[in-house]
Amino acid sequence: MAKLTIMFGVVLILLGLLGFVATGHHAPTSLIPAIVGVILAALGALANTEDAKKRMLYMHIAVTLGLLGFLGTAKSIVDYIQMLNGRQFPHPIAVEEKAAMAGVLLVFVVLCVRSFIAARRARA
Repeated sequence: MAKLTIMFGVVLILLGLLGFVATGHHAPTSLIPAIVGVILAALGALANTEDAKKRMLYMHIAVTLGLLGFLGTAKSIVDYIQMLNGRQFPHPIAVEEKAAMAGVLLVFVVLCVRSFIAARRARA
């Protein structure tokens, strides 16, 4: 799961950099997914250890960050659907980037929860 966390971190870093380039380098808030991605990748690197307690700690911190990130951007999924149906937004790139971040983090959280459940069942 640690390597998967690093992969999701890299995806978010690329999303943030792509959003920053798409805004013409003038919207630093478009780098928020990259910041979350750096933190996730760092937590994944820290979780890539043989010590089960440390691995569990870092992965639980990572999934908590992922859940908070998803909850903070979840509304943008609805906004993105409305945008596809013709509603105008002042910053459509921001809506797209937040919706993508929400989708990536949702998948990450679901995979982590499934992994945690499987690990608990394997111990029992």
